[in-house]
Amino acid sequence: MLRNKKLFLYLYDMAAFWEFIEHYSSISEESKNAWSALLKTSSISKGDNYLDQGAIPKDIAFISSGLLSYYYLNEKGEKIIKRFFQENSLVASTSALLKQEPGFFAIEALEVTKLISYSFKDFRNLARKYNDIANFYISYLERHWVIEKEFAEITLKSATAKERYLRFENDYPELISRLKLHQIASYLAITPTQLSRIRAEL
Repeated sequence: MLRNKKLFLYLYDMAAFWEFIEHYSSISEESKNAWSALLKTSSISKGDNYLDQGAIPKDIAFISSGLLSYYYLNEKGEKIIKRFFQENSLVASTSALLKQEPGFFAIEALEVTKLISYSFKDFRNLARKYNDIANFYISYLERHWVIEKEFAEITLKSATAKERYLRFENDYPELISRLKLHQIASYLAITPTQLSRIRAEL
């Protein structure tokens, strides 16, 4: 019974992975088979790091379930959160991954998190061989690593603290109950006290 349940959950997670991928580009069976050979499953406990600050990242991971934060430690040793990654998204330290150099950011599990990961180097080799995988790569890069990143940076720099919180609440309503006050405050670049005041005013 337990073995059947694990198999069911594995197949369910894989189905979610391919559904996510094909949202950006249709993938042939031949390409799926080649890509599937790279896939590895893993689980991270709450509070553990998927990637340590200063490590050279090798993989990209799809989040089957769970929640991760993308952060760095400032000169005071405080965690400065730049982004959250939740289920049905890809997580990586993109700049360090592309440059293959020690990363400035760490990635921490805020909940028990299940991942499907694959080697970025091997994936790029597949993208050179299969046009549909290359199309996914380009489509995903354009949307998430360029357009969304630039928009988020502009919004955080130009908006007031209240405007930033309201936008976060509008864009990620499902995260409000899953995050602690100080985690949201860190992401918004304000203090927990400021965030409490903003919430009290709404």
